Amino acid sequence: WQIMINGESYKPIVAEAAKKSADKIFNRICVTHLLTDDAKENRIAGAVGFNVRTGNYHVFKSKTVVVAAGGASNIFKPRSVGEGAGRVWYAPWSSGSAYGLMINAGAKMTQMENRIVLARFKDGYG
Repeated sequence: WQIMINGESYKPIVAEAAKKSADKIFNRICVTHLLTDDAKENRIAGAVGFNVRTGNYHVFKSKTVVVAAGGASNIFKPRSVGEGAGRVWYAPWSSGSAYGLMINAGAKMTQMENRIVLARFKDGYG
């Protein structure tokens, strides 16, 4: 009954769709701030970031901004001493900085106490 999904097959599909739909693609940009629209309340007008390899700054103007950077790891202490800090399901470097982008832009955050708890079964993959 186990369905195996291997994520490496998704990246080329999504990348190809992005190439077809965009005039230009910017890779390796670390967004540091969201830009608010002075004319319209509660509206994001773009983002500011820098290229992590070259250090060049970029300012993006847009009609819509989607923040889809995932959750955060290591925000709670381990349940026991047997589970060391840093032993996490998500990427250990996922700091939750995307939450900070939205909070600094004035977003109201709700249900931040809810977390995904994935059930694990011994030998669940075969």
